Amino acid sequence: MEEERRNMKNTKPEEKEEFKSGYVAIAGAPNAGKSTLLNKLLGFKISITSKKPQTTRNKILGVVHRPSSQLVLIDTPGIHKANNALNIKIVDTALSTFGDVDIILLLGDAANPDPKSESILIKNIEKIKKPVVLALNKIDIIDKPKLAEAIISWEQKFDFKDIVPVSAKSAEGVEELLCVLENLLPLGPPFFPADMLTVLPERFIAAEMIREKIFRLTGQEIPYASAVTIDSYTEKKSKGLVAIEATIHIERDSQKGIIIGKNGTKLKQIGMQAREEIEQLIGTKVFLQLFVKVDKDWSKSDRTLKKFGY
Repeated sequence: MEEERRNMKNTKPEEKEEFKSGYVAIAGAPNAGKSTLLNKLLGFKISITSKKPQTTRNKILGVVHRPSSQLVLIDTPGIHKANNALNIKIVDTALSTFGDVDIILLLGDAANPDPKSESILIKNIEKIKKPVVLALNKIDIIDKPKLAEAIISWEQKFDFKDIVPVSAKSAEGVEELLCVLENLLPLGPPFFPADMLTVLPERFIAAEMIREKIFRLTGQEIPYASAVTIDSYTEKKSKGLVAIEATIHIERDSQKGIIIGKNGTKLKQIGMQAREEIEQLIGTKVFLQLFVKVDKDWSKSDRTLKKFGY
């Protein structure tokens, strides 16, 4: 009789589907498109992007809300063979995430493979008994035979739960990828309210948007020699705006002139584009002041790296 009651309970048509929730780490080689994919999955930009590798330096958390699930996505820095103190900390940040999540979403670049970085990724993933899904990115710029070759090559490297071809740029395959991840989530209540897309503080996002413009608007070593700190972030409700003062830290005097530009034009360009981006994100007017400071060889100093949040 008890068994019959249980069976009847399980077949009630009005019973709601059980909710799932979990954390998903997005991992991959530099420039595989992890940040672009995170933004596309969220439908909202929180992670900075550029064509230059190693743009992401910190873990970026975004929340995807679905009718019967919540996916907490963590965009990690690109994993590669690191040589200097900053890059070692960046890679350690990415690898440390793997043990704390429910699923690892490995993003492979189908158009431009990076065998060395991919080998490092596979070696670290093999140590952790977590389900791994492979998303093969940039299918919008390769033909079907090359995609088929890429799938076969990856299948030989690891036993993935699933392989999903995607384009982070055009969103092709993104919904299928979300369904695959959703099916692998453990049962559980949501971690965050339905209106929350990220737990990142606005100060952090503002600094990242400034750093993105440095990556996009300067060349050579400047992007990798720069860091951004927010000196003040003040909401002026009476004026309906947020006043932000930020410092761009570079490593040498010669870099200061490059980032400021002739008559301050480059710094003004960085500030204008960053301000527009920040305004879109926080939904209010922004008054942004940028300063440039030389902190000699900051990327090689553990004390300074810690001070800058790395």
